[in-house]
Amino acid sequence: MQSTTDRLDLADANVCVVMNRGSGKKKHAELRALLKERLAPACGSYRLRESRKGSDLPALARQVAAEGYDLVIAAGGDGTQSAVAGALTGTDVIMGVLPGGTFNYFARDLGVGETIDDALDTILDARVEAVDVGDVNDLIFLNNVSLGAYPQILKTREGIYRRWGRSRLAAYWSVLVALRRLRRPMQLVARVDGQETRHTSALVFVARSAYQLDSFGLEGAAQIRRGEFAVLIAKAKRPLPLMRSALRMAMGKSAKNDDFELILTDALTIETPKRRQLVAHDGEKTVLNSPFRMQVRHDGLRVLLPRDGVSKTDRPGD
Repeated sequence: MQSTTDRLDLADANVCVVMNRGSGKKKHAELRALLKERLAPACGSYRLRESRKGSDLPALARQVAAEGYDLVIAAGGDGTQSAVAGALTGTDVIMGVLPGGTFNYFARDLGVGETIDDALDTILDARVEAVDVGDVNDLIFLNNVSLGAYPQILKTREGIYRRWGRSRLAAYWSVLVALRRLRRPMQLVARVDGQETRHTSALVFVARSAYQLDSFGLEGAAQIRRGEFAVLIAKAKRPLPLMRSALRMAMGKSAKNDDFELILTDALTIETPKRRQLVAHDGEKTVLNSPFRMQVRHDGLRVLLPRDGVSKTDRPGD
């Protein structure tokens, strides 16, 4: 791995943009034209690669990562960002971020801009910095991993999106619909620094996005910026109490002692009796095997940040 902070000469760089056709509100023809107009002339070489559907992204990202590019730019929502980051983590290939999803937590955490135009400004005048990412059973994630109710929420969200379109209101509505269908809580064991605790919960949420926690008024954002996870284990075991907790969280009124237990660490293991579990990660779903071994990969991913800005991932004492 090269130095934590560096410069990128875009004019000498081999650049590839990876785009998910299924994400974002901007028409893809317009985005292609914008990239051709603003980005391509600034690069040593430029290529655009597109996936036909989101499930193709991880394989496409791995293929691109092996093709010798200096910079790979992810154009799409957090799922697209996560797929590209998963292919680039642990390599010297630099990642650029063009947000095109509903929430864009990763772009907001990095401070690269919340629109395509602003993020292009960052890429055209950037510095390179290594940032932390999450790892669960060798699967890289940027914002969060969750067990229990949240994977079911994503399933419900897909149906609501198909019927009503993508929006934040639809995303929040899917939470309430999914929680009504919740039947059984999880039995789980959490192991941190050799200490073991047992829990019965409907939801475990492992956060790596400080911006996401701040947006809900939750504790742990400062520790995330210092390189840890904020692990939220819901005290609710049934649909109605969990729904109340979700509503309090949405209104920024969640209370740690009332709604969830909070664990702050950069490594932990969670074990469930059910060996194979549906896990939600950065808005996507994957079946993984228990136990779930999670660690922060410190400085694992090299990304482009504003040249003169201060990254939100800067940690005191670094």
